[in-house]
Amino acid sequence: MVVIAGDDKDRSQPRKVLSVIPAKGRVLVEGVNLVTKHLKPNAQNPQGGIVKEEAPIHISNVMLWDAKSKAPARIKRDRTDSGFTRVSKKSGEAIK
Repeated sequence: MVVIAGDDKDRSQPRKVLSVIPAKGRVLVEGVNLVTKHLKPNAQNPQGGIVKEEAPIHISNVMLWDAKSKAPARIKRDRTDSGFTRVSKKSGEAIK
C-alpha cells in the first residue's frame, strides 16, 4: 500500500498493512499516523512509560502498489469464469 494523503504521504515508497478494519473503513499501516500512548505501571511493565504506536487511517487515503510498474495504481475488476479478478489499470497485471 502507498499512503496518498495526510502527514505521512509518500507515493514513492510502499508500506506494509498491519490490519484492515472493514466495518469502520480503516487500515492500520506500519509507521503511519503514530500516536503517543501513556502507559500506567503494571505487572508486565513495572515502570510504565510513553509508547508510540500506529493508529488507523481511512481506507481512501491509501492506494495499492503495482510491483511491475513500481508505482501506485488504480484497480479495475474483470469478470472471469470463476468470478471477478482485480487488475491494475497501469500495468494490466492481475493482483492477488
